[in-house]
Parts: sequence; structure tokens; C-alpha cells
Amino acid sequence: MRLKMCSIHVKDPAAAHVFYTETLGFETLMAMPEYNLFIIKDPGADNSSVGLLLEPSDNPIASNYMNALHDSGLAAITFGVPDVQAEYERLLAAGVTFQGEPSEDPSGVSAVFDDGCGNFIQLHQD
Repeated sequence: MRLKMCSIHVKDPAAAHVFYTETLGFETLMAMPEYNLFIIKDPGADNSSVGLLLEPSDNPIASNYMNALHDSGLAAITFGVPDVQAEYERLLAAGVTFQGEPSEDPSGVSAVFDDGCGNFIQLHQD
């Protein structure tokens, strides 16, 4: 058994796809705009890797969950990066809004940004 796919609810899957691929650097695993279906994968990963479904938040339960997380300032998902400070600077230069500068605690170095699609995303140093 292995992890095949996970999802994150977004306000607009097509806009999220653009942000997650063009700004964050993920690659498209599947895109079917006519069905509002967009799945991304890690850069350079093969097609059997874990996919991240950019799921529409048009279901009231999903929308309430997504909005409650965002209103509370909680990250919906965590992405690993080798250097949080470098990624923070790269994304900041690209216009991404962060909750604050990278910080370190017993779990490691992290920073949280707003994806503009309804979620806060945590970067965590590998």
C-alpha cells in the first residue's frame, strides 16, 4: 500500500493550478479544465508519484473547512524544501504573502504563506 493522492480544497482550481505550477514550481500530473480537474506532482517526479488534487471547494462542507482553517491562520498542508530562507526570499520576490519571516522551533525551520486560493501553506525545511 502506498499514498496515491491527497487533496487540498481551493476556491478556483484553474487559478490554483497556475499558482502552484508557475509560482511554486510543481508540475502538472493531470489537467482537464473542462471538468475543473487539476492534479499536480513534485517537480521531476514520475507519473506514479503522489498527486495533489486541487479540489474545488464548491461543497459547503469543504468550503466551511477551508475557510475555518484560513480564518484561524492554520496551514492546510506542509511542503518540504531544502532551504526555507531561500524559498521564502524567492516567493517573496514573486509577490507571495507570508504570515511572517521564517522561524525555528524544536520541529525545525518553517514559514507560512497564503496561496491566494483560500489556504495557508507551511514550508518546512527538510
